[in-house]
Amino acid sequence: MIKEPVVKLCGNRSLSDLTKSSSSNASHLGLIFVKKTKRYARPERVGQWLKSIRPKQKLVGVFVEPSLAELEEVMTFVPLDVIQLHGNETVSDLLKIKESFGLPVWKVIHHQQDGLDNMKLFQGVADGYVIDSKVEGAYGGAGVSFDWQAIDQYREAAHEQDVPFLIAGGINPGNIKDLMNYSPEGIDISSGTETNEQKDLAKIQAIMKEVDRYATSVS
Repeated sequence: MIKEPVVKLCGNRSLSDLTKSSSSNASHLGLIFVKKTKRYARPERVGQWLKSIRPKQKLVGVFVEPSLAELEEVMTFVPLDVIQLHGNETVSDLLKIKESFGLPVWKVIHHQQDGLDNMKLFQGVADGYVIDSKVEGAYGGAGVSFDWQAIDQYREAAHEQDVPFLIAGGINPGNIKDLMNYSPEGIDISSGTETNEQKDLAKIQAIMKEVDRYATSVS
């Protein structure tokens, strides 16, 4: 029986965002702790939001080349379940973080930059992967998708390592049905669930409807 896909609704930057995302059937909620990004969430504020809504989903903290002190500060306020690394972190960096915090660490791999080779590099260390597009000057895909025909290759590589992989970049209600035809094990969505830089409940529901339809069809 095929597992229901992991769905991470990322980029929650307000109590309203988090409330809408947590009302869905998504499995993970993403919070970006990278300063100087428009979706940066202050850890102290996130801690207050969580007291009022207590989401059932697992919480993923997104970082770019964080120090151990940075991670510790965030986790003083936010009980993260997963650490996601979006920069040029090394295998040594991941090992130090895993040893220090005992949490699963997901590594972002950029499709256009020898993605499969990078997955091999982190084999046995990364606890999961997020496959994203690479846009010049941005750490994330910036709402741009890559060629989803490559998903089969990433699935094979992830299964060899026995870890999950999520597809990110340019996913929205208009193309989610096409993406599910490639049977991704997980999806990571940010801008595709927003209108005017705020979470849009209708878009979240439209995406979850297609994911649920896919899960039902393959179960």
